[in-house]
Amino acid sequence: MRITSTSCICPVLFCLCFVQRCYGAAHHGSIKVTRNQTKHIEGETEVHHRPKRGWVWNQFFVLEEHMGPDPQYVGKLHSNSDKGDGSVKYILTGEGAGTIFIIDDTTGDIHSTKSLDREQKTHYVLHAQAIDRRTNKPLEPESEFIIKVQDINDNAPKFTDGPYIVTVPEMSEMGTSVLQVTATDADDPTYGNSARVVYSILQGQPYFSVDPKTGVIRTALHNMDREAREHYSVVIQAKDMAGQVGGLSGSTTVNITLTDVNDNPPRFPQKHYQLYVPESAQVGSAVGKIKANDADTGSNADMKYTIINGDGAGVFSISTDKETREGILSLKKPLNYEKKKSYTLNIEGANTHLDFRFSHLGPFKDVTMLKIIVGDVDEPPLFTMPSYVMDVYENAKIGTAVGTVTAQDPDTASSLVRYFIDHNTEEDRYFTIDANTGTIKTAKIFDREETPWYNITVAASEIDNPGLVSHVPVGVRILDVNDNPPELAREYDIVVCENAKPGQVIQTITATDKDNSANGARFHFSLDEGPSLNPNFTLRDNEDNTASILTRRRKYSRTTQDIYYLLVLISDGGVPPLSSSSTLTIRVCACERDGRVRTCHAEAFLSSAGLSTGALIAILLCVVILLVFSLAIVVLFITLRHSKKEPLIISEEDVRENVVTYDDEGGGEEDTEAFDITALRNPSAAEELKYRRDVRPEVKPAPRHHPSSSLDSVDVQEFIKQRLAEADLDPSVPPYDSLQTYAYEGHRSEAGSISSLDSVTTHSDQDYNYLGDWGPEFKKLAELYGEIESERTT
Repeated sequence: MRITSTSCICPVLFCLCFVQRCYGAAHHGSIKVTRNQTKHIEGETEVHHRPKRGWVWNQFFVLEEHMGPDPQYVGKLHSNSDKGDGSVKYILTGEGAGTIFIIDDTTGDIHSTKSLDREQKTHYVLHAQAIDRRTNKPLEPESEFIIKVQDINDNAPKFTDGPYIVTVPEMSEMGTSVLQVTATDADDPTYGNSARVVYSILQGQPYFSVDPKTGVIRTALHNMDREAREHYSVVIQAKDMAGQVGGLSGSTTVNITLTDVNDNPPRFPQKHYQLYVPESAQVGSAVGKIKANDADTGSNADMKYTIINGDGAGVFSISTDKETREGILSLKKPLNYEKKKSYTLNIEGANTHLDFRFSHLGPFKDVTMLKIIVGDVDEPPLFTMPSYVMDVYENAKIGTAVGTVTAQDPDTASSLVRYFIDHNTEEDRYFTIDANTGTIKTAKIFDREETPWYNITVAASEIDNPGLVSHVPVGVRILDVNDNPPELAREYDIVVCENAKPGQVIQTITATDKDNSANGARFHFSLDEGPSLNPNFTLRDNEDNTASILTRRRKYSRTTQDIYYLLVLISDGGVPPLSSSSTLTIRVCACERDGRVRTCHAEAFLSSAGLSTGALIAILLCVVILLVFSLAIVVLFITLRHSKKEPLIISEEDVRENVVTYDDEGGGEEDTEAFDITALRNPSAAEELKYRRDVRPEVKPAPRHHPSSSLDSVDVQEFIKQRLAEADLDPSVPPYDSLQTYAYEGHRSEAGSISSLDSVTTHSDQDYNYLGDWGPEFKKLAELYGEIESERTT
């Protein structure tokens, strides 16, 4: 079986197909199937075997982008077994079989039904087989062959990275490389010139050129100037078929920008400038601007301005604004039209960044002259001094002159000036000022020890123009006068030991003075001894503003005298000198041998303990009373428990004025006069309730009078409760610690006994609160005594 191709339809391809077929036949040949034949050669029998005819291999070609109306013929399959009777059936399988490629199963002709694109798929692998149509048995082994898609020039070159943006420094040498561009062609680079690209420049000449083979763009002129032209748009073309006629092409744009270099010096637009500045301009303020132009940009245009000479170099200064690149002219000193009316300055503007490659284009600086005209304005008065300090003595009389301030009109008109004090603070009200002369006087009496310094503000204005005001600070120092006597620095607690020796220093004292050092720094100490010397103590002036107290005799006794008083005189060194006297208290104490204080007088001890003598005595007395009272209760309880009590009252005739029974010895007449029982025996006889005589109250309460008619009807029990309540409310009467028995029951009494303790048992609501913390104990004792009395009676 042979595979033949008849796809060479053009003259050019016909030659290629012919060579291809000859090459295939030479290498592969054709396999023919023959019958067995026998050849006799010189008596030998030679047996020939006819080999089986096989496929004739060939490679098919099909043109891409076929646009004809009929399917494109690719080639033909033919088997030697095919006798042309239609008994052989050709079968085609593989890539695109039946869809892209179809075969006539009788003739073996292969056609392409679709337009193919080599850039999508370059070849197809198929399999061919011939079978017997009747038996469906293969007549030939299956053979593989390839259909290659033949390339045509159907793809133009493309710049995949365009458009391009690139920079190149200005003033670069000719031939400086700018950029390399690359175009790609999708056609087959191994077949023909379809993918062979050459580059050319369509736009951008004569400034730039491109290498036809490499696509490298270079500068084509020498020293291109950015200031003349900064941006260029270069169009590069890539054409295949090696640039021949009929080739396809593509183009791209390259945007080239020239970057700046410092190749231009700064230039002032004018060589002379003039500036007007009023004399009222404030020092440090900006009064004008100046600028030099530079064609460069960025840091290449940065510059610095300097005043190089001129009569105004000391009055004005110049600085550079980095944003606007302007020179800012500022005032260093105040202007005065009356003294100088104009100034001249020479100002230089120079680049700060230099490129030595272009130093031959310099110098990169320029100079201009600036004339400054000073303008005349109406100015406020000007004080002769920026501030004033004045002195005045304390206690000076109101209206005393302190000092004078002076201001003048700086203008040529020389207007008159008026003065006044700004009353912004309370200190300003201590002074007045003469509106015409500027003399400051006192308005109040000063005390240096209270306020040593005053700060006021004096203002001056022109009479013709009161709106122009200037101010000046004035400090007034109050001078000291010796008007404060010296005094002890503190209160001294001086102790002298009983075993002190003569000449022993027991205390060092010092003094203070509210006056300043000029009127009180030196103090003199002495004793006010009177007609005779102090035999106990003496004073020694140490001449260093201190004095020492010394003993004058041996041994002191607390029992004889425990406190001494020493009068000390202190005088200062002022003019005139002032003095004062102070009394020192010296306590006598018992000391150890090393001088440590062991104990002093009881009053001193109590004072140091924080309690008064009366408080301590009251505490001790309360403790003693509590102990005695507790002991009396215990004895009374034991006695009542183990002994039979005799009747207190034998008969009515034996009743005396006051019957008192004690379990102790008693205190004599003080106890017998504790109560006046007359009121209890006959209430109608009691015109006035008497006071207790055992304790004398500090404040005598107002007498209480009761009408006789009401006393006759008073129940004794209620009367006793009333007396107890009055005793409880009286703060000057302490509670009784004695047991009282009364013999009179009273009118209309419902009680069964005249005993007060018995009444307690009958009426359990008796109030014992007047006894304080011992009230509950007395209540229990009374209840117990009532039970004992009840058993005894039974």
